[in-house]
Amino acid sequence: MEEKSKKIVGEIKVSDNLFLDLKGKVISVSLLNDFLNEISLDDTSQLLEAILGGGVVLNASDIHIEPGEEEVRIRARIDGLLQDIFVIDLNVYKSILSRIKLLSGIKLNINQKSQDGRFSVSFPEINDKKETQQAIMEIRASTLPSEYGETVVLRLLNPKALVEMELLGLRDDARDLLEREIKKPHGMIVVTGPTGSGKTTTLYAILKKIRKPEVKVVTIEDPVEYHLDNISQTEVNSDKGYDFANGLRAIVRQDPDVILVGEIRDLETAQIALQAALTGHLVLTTLHTNDASSAIARLQALGEKPHNIAPAINIIIAQRLVRKVCSCSQKESIPQDRYQKIQESLKDVKNIDLSQKKEIYKAKGCDECNDSGYKGRLGLFEVLVVDDEMESLILSAPPSSEIRKSAIKKGMITMYQDGLIKVLEGKTTLEEIDRVVFE
Repeated sequence: MEEKSKKIVGEIKVSDNLFLDLKGKVISVSLLNDFLNEISLDDTSQLLEAILGGGVVLNASDIHIEPGEEEVRIRARIDGLLQDIFVIDLNVYKSILSRIKLLSGIKLNINQKSQDGRFSVSFPEINDKKETQQAIMEIRASTLPSEYGETVVLRLLNPKALVEMELLGLRDDARDLLEREIKKPHGMIVVTGPTGSGKTTTLYAILKKIRKPEVKVVTIEDPVEYHLDNISQTEVNSDKGYDFANGLRAIVRQDPDVILVGEIRDLETAQIALQAALTGHLVLTTLHTNDASSAIARLQALGEKPHNIAPAINIIIAQRLVRKVCSCSQKESIPQDRYQKIQESLKDVKNIDLSQKKEIYKAKGCDECNDSGYKGRLGLFEVLVVDDEMESLILSAPPSSEIRKSAIKKGMITMYQDGLIKVLEGKTTLEEIDRVVFE
């Protein structure tokens, strides 16, 4: 099988004094901008250290460096939304670009095609014993030619993003369903949603739950984003002919108990994955679909037959990420017209007493949440279980709308309903639900 992941070429160390200064001063994007304005632009290394250190402190998932005609904009994706953090001139940009390329093992003299690489950033962190130690975070670098130069995206692969299944945001009933399914020795668990909806986090949470000395887990990913102990992780390398289909064939010969397939993109991968699920393996995978029921239609669109899909799939989880309200947010009464709509949407959901829910949170804003009213994210989920009745329905090759209606009739709570429940629980806002899963 292919090597575990692309080699991490270089490491940049954020000095202890600089990082502790960032921790003490930077609690918002505007304060990071102030901090960066105090750094000499001639010191490329320190500027890059501060940008990366600021990204770590603000829990950014990505840093974007985007050249324009006269200046270069640096933005950070925080809680799923991009925010401007700094502007530099083109000469400083060229120095930072060269530094990133050297660290990542990306070729300096190529600027007309995309390139990918990795490096790591280290910074001081205080452990549970109140001792200062060096923490290391991997950075995935991607360059892309654009009109005024190469745009750069740095993905910060924070291992703290790997949470336990209990912290994903699944309702108790949904988590119970998932825990029941992952105990089965075979079948397929599919997680669906668009890019950036938290599918990888969910899959890794499941792997952490499954991982035991007596269970052999093998993954094929594109790329390996996070490393887990005691499992075999492999990475797609198309240049060497190691794609999802070829890798999956090799993995099946490794006598695994659990297989994680990063994404099903084509018929060949779908066929091998479904066959593995039918022949004694538990297969975890993702698809890009809008909801749980559409996963069936997606597999059929790839060319797979219903008689192979229906018996193989155990459960389908669709998800989105919404921002959590910050502690600065304030309660307000639910508008009457909206209250009636919420009642209508949740009328068939058990154990929801709307008579006691008259107030919800409204985003306000403070320094700690960048005046957004939100801090952190949580998942919205819908969980479709393929039981005997659903399997029979799938065999008849119905449209996804019919599968969805059947699942709801059997008690499936939709992502929109899950969002409304979390609004009533004071975890997020109606505006955020409307933004992400408007129904």
